[in-house]
Parts: sequence; C-alpha cells; structure tokens
Amino acid sequence: MQSVSEILASLRPEADYSASQDFFEDGLLDSVDVIMLVSSLEANFGISIEPEEIVPEFFCNTKAIESLVDKCQARRAE
Repeated sequence: MQSVSEILASLRPEADYSASQDFFEDGLLDSVDVIMLVSSLEANFGISIEPEEIVPEFFCNTKAIESLVDKCQARRAE
C-alpha cells in the first residue's frame, strides 16, 4: 500500500508537496489532478470518497488528505 505522499509524488513527480501548505495556491494540484488523486486514494486504501467530500479543503495539503482518508476508513469500518 502506498502512502498519501507516494501517491502525490506519482501524480507530479517534479512537485515538492512537503514544502506546501496549500497545494492549490502553490499550483501543485488542479481539478484534473484531484480526480486522479481521488481514484488513486480509493483504489489504494479501499475507500469510497463521497462527491460532497471532493472539495479543496480536503485536498489542500498532505495532512488534510490523510485526515480525509482516515475519515473514509472509519466510515467503512462501521
């Protein structure tokens, strides 16, 4: 299983996600990247991300994405 950081690196290997607190503001992610990221997260972690969760605040940095993954995993476990 890949980590969130590894999945991000596979989207744009040239980007330094670790140095950013807002991927959108820093130009590291766009809407197409988010769709690809959602697909990768769902496949990698065996989760389902709801359409209403596909908003910038859940994808603005690594910590936010990891929190979303945790939330989805907890929901799956219920």
